[in-house]
Amino acid sequence: MGDLLYYERNLPHRLPPGSAIFLTFRLADSLPQVVLARLRVQFRNTENDSTELTYAQQRRYFGCFDQLLDGAAHGPTWLREPAIANLVAASLHHFHGKAYELICYCIMPNHVHAVVSLPENAPLLAETLQRLKGYTALQANKLLGRTRQFWQRETYDHIVRNGEEMHRIFTYVVNNPVKAGLVESWEQWPYTYWSEAAQ
Repeated sequence: MGDLLYYERNLPHRLPPGSAIFLTFRLADSLPQVVLARLRVQFRNTENDSTELTYAQQRRYFGCFDQLLDGAAHGPTWLREPAIANLVAASLHHFHGKAYELICYCIMPNHVHAVVSLPENAPLLAETLQRLKGYTALQANKLLGRTRQFWQRETYDHIVRNGEEMHRIFTYVVNNPVKAGLVESWEQWPYTYWSEAAQ
């Protein structure tokens, strides 16, 4: 299975215990491959040795990536279905206190944002995500009467660097349905959660 603490497909993944991690995972085929390839080329061409600029580039890449997802102009939007959104929400809660501490999440029509905190003795987050995505894919496909790939295999992850960034990410996650034009106020979106510790 390889090294699931430090692994790479299209994006670098660094998932050390003791960290807070911002996660985004999406439905399979929710973005056209040609668009993703263009994004990767655009941001790889601007790489340099400065950590701060690299971080800024990552934020810009994610902003473009997430804006495309919010448009939901391509691919399935199965997470609009209450039964499927509730399945994913229940699975996120299932691992709370076992593999991570769940800080917040928002289930959008074609993707999920979540922030989790990893205890020092946490199992590898990559393994937890494999279990979560595998189970929800199987159950969602049963509900939809289909058998094809449900989730995109890769998950975007980012270590939250400090309290200021945590506040920014938390605000971003909770307000994502508002930014996408799905509701006027975050309170109107039924698939948003935040723990008491985050309030």
